[in-house]
Amino acid sequence: MIQQKLMHRIGVIGKLAEVPVSTLRVWESRYRAVTPGKTEGKHRLYSDQDLLKATLLKQLCRKGHAISTIAQLDLKQLNELQQRHASAPAAAGQQQLQPQTLAIAVVGMGLAARIESSKFTLSFLHNRSTLSEVHTDIDAAKKAEFEKPAQILLVKTSTLHEVLMADIQAIASRNQIARTIVIYNYGTQRAAEAMKRAGIVVRREPVSDHELADLVSSVLLADPAGWAGNPGLGITIPMRKYSEDALARAALIPNKVQCECIRHVAETISQLASFEQYSKECLNQSPDDSHLHAHLVSVSGSARAMFEGALDMVSKHLGIDLNTLAPPQEAPAAR
Repeated sequence: MIQQKLMHRIGVIGKLAEVPVSTLRVWESRYRAVTPGKTEGKHRLYSDQDLLKATLLKQLCRKGHAISTIAQLDLKQLNELQQRHASAPAAAGQQQLQPQTLAIAVVGMGLAARIESSKFTLSFLHNRSTLSEVHTDIDAAKKAEFEKPAQILLVKTSTLHEVLMADIQAIASRNQIARTIVIYNYGTQRAAEAMKRAGIVVRREPVSDHELADLVSSVLLADPAGWAGNPGLGITIPMRKYSEDALARAALIPNKVQCECIRHVAETISQLASFEQYSKECLNQSPDDSHLHAHLVSVSGSARAMFEGALDMVSKHLGIDLNTLAPPQEAPAAR
């Protein structure tokens, strides 16, 4: 059993979970919802798990659940109950168009509590988020088999280092997670730059709820039908489909049609991908302008993905097999 780190006083739990201290004391004494430890001076201290549980209990109570019926549920059961609410259809007479629900796998109990808080959900605007997985630390996430698919891996760590980067990439790859965001306290510039080059969004604490929501929004693909009213929010932006070498080869493919559409589309994809990468770098380097750069990442990434679809369509029309654009396999090194 993993030892819980006791670090929060009841006032901090109440503030972060948005639950009055008097209510927390009732939940503790009457319903045994949380069981704090005590210091040598007899002061109560609560763990990040307690913080997450208090946050989930608050959310579920607001949805009509009696505390007496849910206080003894564990974190997994509470999260599943929360997810059932998120996926429930609209009530009769309500608008049928539902916001997108983003599945997030979280490493770090305190960070998971923030994701569940109303401050974060308000910052996240018209979309909803749900915790598909919650793990205490990287070691726990490495050993776990994720039960549900996630679009984003969100990691909270105290320090950055090369081994951590390899572990994070392995977790994301094994569970087919498209995007990763890492929030850290301390680390070398070398480790942070290496993660950025690997496509991981990295941000050093302190990170506000609004900025955290911006970072999450930056890895979403805009719904083309909703750009006018709500740009930058929707489903996950796909990874690049074609490398720069593949696009260069596509531009040179001869065809019988007297036009150069395939060349122009390939060049447009290359330009959009370059601007997408540039915007990601700005997102990492300019916390004060994160909302702007999150929007630019989303718009350029979604446009790039749409033009990749257009390249597929044009090539099919011209009878060109784009599978031939895959880079040749390197021969294994001689031993």
